[in-house]
Amino acid sequence: MSRIVFVNGSFVPYEEASIPIMDRGFLFADGIYEVAAVLGGRLVDNEAHLARLDRSLGEIRIPNPYSAAEWTRLEEEIVRRNNLAEGLVYMQVTRGAAERDFAFPAEARQTVVMFTQPKNIRNAPQAETGMKVITVPDLRWARRDIKSVGLLAQVLAKQAAAEAGVGDAWMVENGHVTEGSSSTAFIITTDGRIVTRPLSNAVLPGITRVAVMRLAREAGLAVEERLFSVDEAKAAAEAFVTSASAFVMPVVEIDGAPVADGKPGRHTRRLRALYFEMAEPEAKAA
Repeated sequence: MSRIVFVNGSFVPYEEASIPIMDRGFLFADGIYEVAAVLGGRLVDNEAHLARLDRSLGEIRIPNPYSAAEWTRLEEEIVRRNNLAEGLVYMQVTRGAAERDFAFPAEARQTVVMFTQPKNIRNAPQAETGMKVITVPDLRWARRDIKSVGLLAQVLAKQAAAEAGVGDAWMVENGHVTEGSSSTAFIITTDGRIVTRPLSNAVLPGITRVAVMRLAREAGLAVEERLFSVDEAKAAAEAFVTSASAFVMPVVEIDGAPVADGKPGRHTRRLRALYFEMAEPEAKAA
């Protein structure tokens, strides 16, 4: 059976889906996207993802085409139609199609696209072995807090990681880690403090980031929001990333240097387990 996707109000087979060549998402990267996880056939932490989608749209002055309830209904329907048990729902909104011109077109109507992707989240092999990363310069624009479809810098970072034979890249600006190419970066100091960069225009406000920080505090762990350098990360007791597609993923090597003993640490493993405990009851009740 063909994968079913959503395009501008209709669920259609993937092979029949199309978008106009004049769509501003294609021509200008004039749009935003959001990704929500699916576990046990249910959406995880979806209200927060939809709130971030709404914020991103507002920041670039695209009206939100749907209410949160309508978005949720569409997400649940596409999950059902694709029989998705575990994976991701991708949502994208652009300013729409119009004759190519930089200024906002008065006549354009938003283009809305959704699709699903199966993904092994619970039993991802890297959760057991840990992930290796390299560091790369952060080449992105100044509004990284917007989940823009303009992802060329991240593409280049991911490609650099692939060519280096590692799992991902951490982006660095002025000697400090900003975030992963598609994740939030964390370290854990030798005295057990969890450290991540504070929110600003320099980083995306990660949804999984918020949940993991809350779970850490509830578990009695200290959390600090501050800058940290590449050298501090290499000297840390543990490191990990968070994202909707990976939840909590241990990082065991940075630029060829092992983090501590080069194995996933106990705090990271605990936080990953706590996140699944949070996600699964929510998923069953949804």
